This record gives sequence, C-alpha cells and structure tokens, in this order.
Amino acid sequence: MAVVSRNADGASVAARDLAGEGHRGYGCDVGVTEMASATASQVVDELGPVDILVNNAGITRDNIFIRMKEEEWDEVLAINLKGAFNMTRALARGMMKRRSGVILNITSVVGIVGNAGQANYSASKAGLIGFTKSIAKELAPRGIRCNAIAPGFITTDMTAELPEAALEELQTRIPLGRFGDPEEVGSLVRFLAGPAARYITGQVVAVDGGMAI
Repeated sequence: MAVVSRNADGASVAARDLAGEGHRGYGCDVGVTEMASATASQVVDELGPVDILVNNAGITRDNIFIRMKEEEWDEVLAINLKGAFNMTRALARGMMKRRSGVILNITSVVGIVGNAGQANYSASKAGLIGFTKSIAKELAPRGIRCNAIAPGFITTDMTAELPEAALEELQTRIPLGRFGDPEEVGSLVRFLAGPAARYITGQVVAVDGGMAI
C-alpha cells in the first residue's frame, strides 16, 4: 500500500504502522499537477498497478466568507478538490486498461449541508461529490466504481484540541449524540472497496450520526 502526504516523514511513519509488509510512504502535494503525476508513476513503478485509490487529502483554512482571503480559498480548493482530480486522472488510465478499479473520495457532511465559516471547505467537498458522480458515470463502462464517503464529526487529534464547551455544543447537532470513531469510517472504506460493494457506484454515503438528516 502507498501512503501519500505532503509530509514525507509522516507518510513513511503511517506506512510503517500498517499491518503487513511492503507499504511505502511518499511525499507529495497532490494539488500540484506535475507532482501528483510523478508520484503516481513512482508508486506504480515501485509497488505495481493501483487497483484502489482513496482520495483523502484535505485541509481547512476557516474564516467567515467576508474576511476570507483569496489564498485561503485557493489553497483549500487546490488540495481538497484539484488534488482528487490530479490523482484520479493520473491513475484512472491504468484502471481503464485493466477494466477494473475502485475510486473512493472522502468528502464531508459539510459538503452536503454547508457550515458557517467554512465556505471554502464546504465548496471543495461539495465539488468532490459532483466529481464523484460524474466520473462514476464516465468510468462505469470500463468496470471502475467510484463512490464518496461523507464523514461528520470524527474523533481525531484535531477534535481533541477543541474546548469542552465546543465539543458539547457540536454533539447537540448529532442525532446519535456522539462523535464518530475513525474505524467507523475505515470500515465503510473497506466495504466499498471490496467485492461486496461491486454493484454500488456513484453514491455518497454519510457517516455522520444523522447530521445530514
């Protein structure tokens, strides 16, 4: 398995933490077309054909819309949306030749419902949903499936830094009354990437405790 991150050292550590052998980490800014293409080629050369692509790169640069800087908008769209386009385009041709493959795009519940202070992030994730549905239609005749996963609030290092009052307020928005666990997202990734989901494509599956109801 290849783990790609802008932080090459972080990618290598994550690859080492995976079960089994043969995993490698790669440093790459997926928002830069040339870098994404070169990294995709390097992965294929070193690890072989890519059958499953998970586009999970994402950053936030939160600000209220009226104060949002152009670079805050551009950077989020470049990583979150253009990055998925770059990596998908770089690897889809090989899948098309083999007439099989799975592409999973990690979007967000805010791409469905929006969120104040995250116009750039919400737009990037909503765009990723449209991208998913479009390429699902284009690639289905070649036996390639493409779906999107829309997590809500998931327990991560980032949410762990939030004040207790903020955590409690956020939980009131969630019908199930709690944050999700990363494994609950990972389980869905494994399902959609596997043979049990072979008749599912072009879908957006929310893992959000009911936030988007």
